Amino acid sequence: MRHARGEDQLPALLDDLQRAAAPHGLFFGPDPSSHSRCALGGMIGNDACGNHSVRYGRTVEHVEELEIVTATGVRAVAGVGGLRAVESENAAELAALDAELTRLVDNNFAALRTELGRIPRQVSGYQLHHLLPEHGRHAARALVGTEGTCAIVTRATVRLHPVPAATTLLALGYRDVVDAASDVPAILRHRPTAVEGMDEAIVATLRHRRGPHAVTGLPEGAAWLYVELDGTDQTDADARAASLLAELRTGERMVAGRVIDDPVERRSLWRVREDGAGLAARLVDGGTSWPGWEDAAVDSRQLADYLRDFRALLAKRDFTGVLYGYFGAGCVHVRIDFDPARAEGAAAMRALLEEAAALVVAHGGTLSGEHGDGRARSELLAAMYSPRMRVAFASYKRVYDPDGILNPGVIVDPAAVDADLALYPITSRALQGGFTFPDDPGGLAEAASRCIGVDRCRSDTGGAMCPSHRATHDERDSTRGRARLLQEMLRDGPGTVITDGSRSTEVRDALDLCLSCKACAADCPVGVDMATYKSEFLHRHYRRRLRPLSHYSLGWLPWWAAPARWFARPVNAVLGGPSGRLVARLGGVTTERTLPRFARRRDLQAHLPPQPATPAAVLLVDSFTRAFRPDVAGAAARVLADAGVPATARDGLCCGLTWISTGQLGIARRVLTRTVERLDAEGELPIIVPEPSCAAALRHDAPALLGTDTARRVAARVHTFSGALTELADPDWKPAAVPDRVTLQTHCHEYAVFGETTQSTLLRRLGVGQVDEANGCCGLAGNFGFEAEHYDTSMAVGALSVAPKLAALDPNATVLADGFGCRTQADHLTGPDGPQARHLAQLLDPNPPGGSR
Repeated sequence: MRHARGEDQLPALLDDLQRAAAPHGLFFGPDPSSHSRCALGGMIGNDACGNHSVRYGRTVEHVEELEIVTATGVRAVAGVGGLRAVESENAAELAALDAELTRLVDNNFAALRTELGRIPRQVSGYQLHHLLPEHGRHAARALVGTEGTCAIVTRATVRLHPVPAATTLLALGYRDVVDAASDVPAILRHRPTAVEGMDEAIVATLRHRRGPHAVTGLPEGAAWLYVELDGTDQTDADARAASLLAELRTGERMVAGRVIDDPVERRSLWRVREDGAGLAARLVDGGTSWPGWEDAAVDSRQLADYLRDFRALLAKRDFTGVLYGYFGAGCVHVRIDFDPARAEGAAAMRALLEEAAALVVAHGGTLSGEHGDGRARSELLAAMYSPRMRVAFASYKRVYDPDGILNPGVIVDPAAVDADLALYPITSRALQGGFTFPDDPGGLAEAASRCIGVDRCRSDTGGAMCPSHRATHDERDSTRGRARLLQEMLRDGPGTVITDGSRSTEVRDALDLCLSCKACAADCPVGVDMATYKSEFLHRHYRRRLRPLSHYSLGWLPWWAAPARWFARPVNAVLGGPSGRLVARLGGVTTERTLPRFARRRDLQAHLPPQPATPAAVLLVDSFTRAFRPDVAGAAARVLADAGVPATARDGLCCGLTWISTGQLGIARRVLTRTVERLDAEGELPIIVPEPSCAAALRHDAPALLGTDTARRVAARVHTFSGALTELADPDWKPAAVPDRVTLQTHCHEYAVFGETTQSTLLRRLGVGQVDEANGCCGLAGNFGFEAEHYDTSMAVGALSVAPKLAALDPNATVLADGFGCRTQADHLTGPDGPQARHLAQLLDPNPPGGSR
């Protein structure tokens, strides 16, 4: 296992700061959508804002002091009044530097007062007006937003705010974003804490990617505003929301509006906004959009006029833009369907950027309202600032960085905006392999290029991805890092550093710690599915080559299990005795785990109740259930019958998952073809699969691998056990008894393919008072945690969430883990004296063996 970095070496993330401040009733005001992974240093570098910038503004307004290191190695503290030395021997050098800043201000009083600080979101350029006497000669705030071009920040002192006593959220629907923007001035008179806007393309993309129920709570409309208001208490906040809603209803622009009381709906709606950049990158029709003109801002009173003119500009240039952003602050994010891979496309992109820069300046706005200028917009600063101001910018940089070594080419002496485009076009290496990639016609190359660096995979909070990165904190082990390597592998042309294609050991090593949990397929805003990409890569990498031993032992487990069930007693005796360690080593399996015991061939029929005369569903007894826990199949059949969904059991079919996860796609295709043809021939009954990973393979992998109508028909019929009880059971059905409290480990594949809240929502509906969820992967992840070289990582992932949850329980606690791997890991973590994990079917069984649950 590659070792994780020490916590003292990790950057200070915004969420870390918020967690530290929360016990004191305080928080940091600026809250970018990337709050779970953005570092405070990055926020200072870009002068970041956030959803609540209407109330709390930009990062610059919250910075009191910065401890810095200049390009020449001098340490200093920047604050009110200028610079002061950290070490006495630097005092003279700092005094000279401070004097240069004073001269810079003295020589540019008029320009600093008239060109800077005109609107709340004016982030472009350097914010030198903070050095003016009337602003206290605030050297720290002048450094905020310099994008790493002037100094290195090592420590920051920031201002915090009291957490609001109560908040409420309004969702307002409009015909288009211009109508929505037109209502912003009236909304601002009600002193909201947030006013966010977006168009229908983002919502449609999320529903297409994650299902029709992925976004709930939105009123009718084709564009929306989220308006958050606070109050002295909940009654006050709700009254303010009701007053605003009543006022807007008297106008002609708002189509519909509602107060969002449900916390689940609130989280769902905010997640749409937080995932905006990724959702805008890949749309329903498969089109790709690009950054370039991403966060221009105007005064909020000018927003509607600016958007009207900007959309006209897009139409004139035959571009489409997906709009969303901080409407209350006049800042709009947009991704545009540029075609920068072709020379004429790059030229058209440049022409639009030049016209857009002139347009936003004509509306009194700024090229950047949040992200900074970077290499995408620095050249365009000539449209916004006078030559005198741009000379002042260059002089300011030279004060701190006389040799120009810090982030050159940004703000000062910029390169052309189209000079260094890093493109990953579909190349000759992107030959079709195993998967059909139905949403990516260019195959693996186009699929890997989905990653645009949103960076949600590097978050330690929220969602389930990326477990390996959470364990190692190594960029190489993140979804983003792996996608970037795959992009490089599939890239042709000069500068390519991976020249051996799918034989690359660098890419193989980067994918090695991917647990194939599929969480990225659900959590990544652009739908990167690294489990599928890893499988495709392994399929190509090991073609006509010897594979790791575990690919033959664990990868072929369903095949080995068939004879093992005939001779279960002697096989279990061997595997459970001293010889078992030798067998494990020969198969590349860790000796740190107890190998699971095979069920006898006749055990399945002994556990199953009689087949129903008129079945309402098919209960597919998957390979894991058949080989290791046939009692779950019996419990599932009894619960389904009790719930009004009598199911006929089908045995002898396999989803091919172990071959898929090890990249043995040829055999996986043959196994799946047989399975889907058999299931398709049996009619249209719903197919219920007790093992979540097998259900996910039939729902998601089968159509993607086979690409046939048969596979798609079967996939549409597949349900997990909890999903079947949610969607198919008699609405009035209630189990005889449920516990008051349950600790739940949702299988990652169920989370990714069938929805993250299906089982927890069902448990609450059935009467469970408290559902404690272990967020994220258990660490076993099918083959992964049984492979000798991955045992340490598997345990490190388990220690992130599952292990602490289980350690806090008494031995009689109810633990649910429908996945065979999740249950195996839970039992391994707790040992024989801890609580034992069960399948939901065993918890709800109306007639359990022995007469007790």
